[in-house]
Amino acid sequence: MNVNFNLNRTIGRSGWIAGLAGLTLVSAVGCAGSQDEDDPSVESVASSALGSADHTAGSQIRLHEGTDGPSMESELAAQTPGCDVSGHQGNVNWSSAAGAGARFAYIKATEGTSYKNPYFAQQYNGSYNQGLIRGAYHFALPNVSSGAAQADFFVNNGGGWSADGKTLPPALDMEYNPYGATCYGLSASSMVAWVRDFSNRVKARTNRYPTIYTSTSWWSQCTGNNGSFGNTNPLWIPRYGSSVGALPAGWGFHTIWQYADSGSMPGDQNRFNGAYDRVQVFARNHD
Repeated sequence: MNVNFNLNRTIGRSGWIAGLAGLTLVSAVGCAGSQDEDDPSVESVASSALGSADHTAGSQIRLHEGTDGPSMESELAAQTPGCDVSGHQGNVNWSSAAGAGARFAYIKATEGTSYKNPYFAQQYNGSYNQGLIRGAYHFALPNVSSGAAQADFFVNNGGGWSADGKTLPPALDMEYNPYGATCYGLSASSMVAWVRDFSNRVKARTNRYPTIYTSTSWWSQCTGNNGSFGNTNPLWIPRYGSSVGALPAGWGFHTIWQYADSGSMPGDQNRFNGAYDRVQVFARNHD
C-alpha cells in the first residue's frame, strides 16, 4: 500500500522533503526488552546494574499493550528491514545480522542520567563495520532530570550524528515508566515541555531533531495526544499486530515501525518506511 509522504510533517526542511517524498508504507522492529518493575531509587545505581536500567525500546509497550497478531508483511510495499538492540543482546554477531537481511540498526546508548550500555561500542561500531546504517537511542526517564540534561548525557555517550550517510538521527524512547507511574508523575503539559527540552537540545548539539519512539496509547495518555512534534521529529512507532494502526496526533505517517520483539535479526525487528535508498537519504540529510 503506497503512502504519499508529505515529509514536512515529520522530517522538516524541504531539502530532504523532496528526497523522501513518495516513500511507501513499511514496518520496523525494535529491541526485545526487560520488564523490570523496580523502585525509582534504583536509577541511581543503574550504571553498575545492567538489569535494573537496561530497558529496551518497547519493553514497556509490550508489557502494557501486548500484541494482537502477526504483522502482514506481505501486504507492505517498498520496505527496508532493520533491528534495534541494547545491552540485553551483549556482543552482537553483526555479520550474521547482515546475512539475515538487516540494513539498519538502532543501538541503545543511555537511560536516564546514569546508565550507559556496556556493549554500546561493540554494537554501534560492529554494525557500521558490516555496512549497516546505524544510530543511537536514549530511554527517557522524565522524572529524573530535565530533558536538556538527559540529552547532554545521551549525546556525550554515543548519541551524536554526522552527515556521513551511515548514521541515523538520534532517537528518543518515550514509553511507560518501568519504575512506577505511567507518566512519571508529570502532567501532559509538563511532559510535552520535557520532550521539547530534550529535542531542542539534541538539535542544538547534533543539528538533527531526534526521532521519537512512542506508542499512540502512551502518547495520548501522557502528552494529551499533543500534535506539535510532527513537523520536526520523525516517528518510530511500536505496534505488535497486523498493522501500524492509528498514529499519534501530528504525524500523518510513520518513518519506522517496530512490529515484533524477535525474529531472524538480533533484538527487535523493524522496517523502515521506504526502500534502502530512502534510508540513505534519511541518514545524510539535515532537518
